[in-house]
Amino acid sequence: MPFKSLKSKLSSKNYSTSFGEIIKINANVITASGLHVSIGDMVRIVSNNSELETTGMVTEIDGNVFFITPFSFVEGFCSKDKVFQDSNGMNIPVGDDLLGRVVDPFMRPIDGKGFIKSEVLNPIIKSPIEAMKRGMIDEVFSVGVKTIDGFLTCGKGQKLGIFAGSGVGKSTLMGMIVRGAQAPIKVVALIGERGREVPEFIEKNLGGNLENTVIIVATSDDSPLMRKYGAFSAMSVAEYFKEKGLDVLFIMDSVTRFAMAQREIGLALGEPPTSKGYPPSSLTLLPQLMERAGKEAGKGSITAFFTVLIEGDDMSDPIADQSRSILDGHIVLSRELTDFGIYPPINILNSASRVMNDIISEEHLKAAMRFRRLYTLLRENETLIRIGAYSKGTDRELDEAINKKEAMEQFMSQKSTLQTDFKEAVEELINLMK
Repeated sequence: MPFKSLKSKLSSKNYSTSFGEIIKINANVITASGLHVSIGDMVRIVSNNSELETTGMVTEIDGNVFFITPFSFVEGFCSKDKVFQDSNGMNIPVGDDLLGRVVDPFMRPIDGKGFIKSEVLNPIIKSPIEAMKRGMIDEVFSVGVKTIDGFLTCGKGQKLGIFAGSGVGKSTLMGMIVRGAQAPIKVVALIGERGREVPEFIEKNLGGNLENTVIIVATSDDSPLMRKYGAFSAMSVAEYFKEKGLDVLFIMDSVTRFAMAQREIGLALGEPPTSKGYPPSSLTLLPQLMERAGKEAGKGSITAFFTVLIEGDDMSDPIADQSRSILDGHIVLSRELTDFGIYPPINILNSASRVMNDIISEEHLKAAMRFRRLYTLLRENETLIRIGAYSKGTDRELDEAINKKEAMEQFMSQKSTLQTDFKEAVEELINLMK
């Protein structure tokens, strides 16, 4: 074996005889002593009585005692079990071989397709792009969904939220964006969702096509730490490709489950609960993840879509509120539109893209604003029109809106299996508003 290869293999293992011991265990936290550790250090916990082994993170230190949040569940471990420092720390192996694969947050394959060769180790936790190193968002990022391309145009490096209650169609819209987006690399993070949804999302929403796509999965039955760092791991994978100068689509479902994982961790460590039981760390964690997306001068870009589950369709939910303040736009899905059979059910009146006006043509902007105005008139006078209380000829603009109602609703509807060209969608919108 060549010396370099042997050295590389030895450096990835921890052969140190130095170890600590567990002194106390509860459902979410392991207390240990005997090692000199820092906050954020990774440790391996090895059972003396069985072959059980797991990884954890040091989340609190009190004198000679430190507290570990494990990445798996604690059943089977007991006092006096050994704790070793992990030499890899908070790093994951990344490389081009991840494309087309389904992996867990540690980049271990869960698709049964065998070993993944890695090129480099990337840190899971990394500082966001510095403010003055961010590139200007001046290019359109087409997603192949007419409503988004037409009224909520996205730019390369933009961060957008998809806000919806349960069962409104987030996963379907995610699949449409992943299939239709003009991006050479696509990274999908499925965090805290049901295990059943993973193969369903791949087969139904993506049509089984994972070309140039990486899917990182941490399901609801995984530990809170696994769900929390699953999101950071996925962002680290996207950053690897961005560093190579590529434009990356990053899509995560869902921010709410990610925040809930941090809520479990924070409350177990004694943080005070605030609004809806979320500790302060849940809210401060969101910008640490979201601000890592964007466009970096001289490199590639990460265009990110984060889904946010609105409990009870309440847009004042603390996670939804905090997310809206960080993101560069929000797409709100409406349960009411699904009742009318409009899919994807995007409420264009409650949604906004903060960069749209800077990246589209004047003609496109005028058509989009005109459409919004006519659609608003229809919504405001809907009851009058339905009961026959409105007389045609009373309001010229409302007459125009009524005449174009069917065509407007047709423009907003799109089959989940179809992708549209950006130029064609804009042309159709402009012609509709003439």
